[in-house]
Amino acid sequence: MKPNEKLPLNFLPFDGVVYYHPRVFDENEISKFHNYLLTEIPWESDEVFIFGKRIITKRKVAWFAEDGISYTYSKSTKVGLAFTNELLNLKTKVEEITNENYNACLLNLYHNGEEGMGWHSDDEKSIVPNSSIASLSFGAGRKFSLKHKENKQNIALILEGGSLLEMKGETQKYWQHYLPKSKKILKPRINLTFRKMMA
Repeated sequence: MKPNEKLPLNFLPFDGVVYYHPRVFDENEISKFHNYLLTEIPWESDEVFIFGKRIITKRKVAWFAEDGISYTYSKSTKVGLAFTNELLNLKTKVEEITNENYNACLLNLYHNGEEGMGWHSDDEKSIVPNSSIASLSFGAGRKFSLKHKENKQNIALILEGGSLLEMKGETQKYWQHYLPKSKKILKPRINLTFRKMMA
């Protein structure tokens, strides 16, 4: 973010900060990065444990991080791959907009609207507490919802291709977020969530 530039609207009424930047790339950049991410990232199915059962997801993931930083969630550990030049370019862009620094990125590939993500918070102990998590979106626009853990207040917005969503402060402590499924969405969506991990 440039000096004297106003902060975007905080979508949360209390207990956290969520900023949304509708379009941070032009159409050519969006197309270039979307094609690169689809074809060049070593995507793998995610492995999660829900109520003690091991589930292999249709959604694909990849984990990149400085110095091989690992990330453990849902009883599954991922060791960071080295950032590619393209991912470093994206990271630099995000850092300029958010005025934050990140050392890792979890990438998600949703092939269509049949794939989503249930209610959760990114509050693992390996993530620096109250730090910024910045999510870049490419491809199909998808609904994104947040729900307060105590009073259940719900807030939703559409994450368009080429947009950036930043969550910071106490957001993960007090809110959960959710990517609902939709049979109407036939195209893939890729999101990159840049994070600050404990080194």
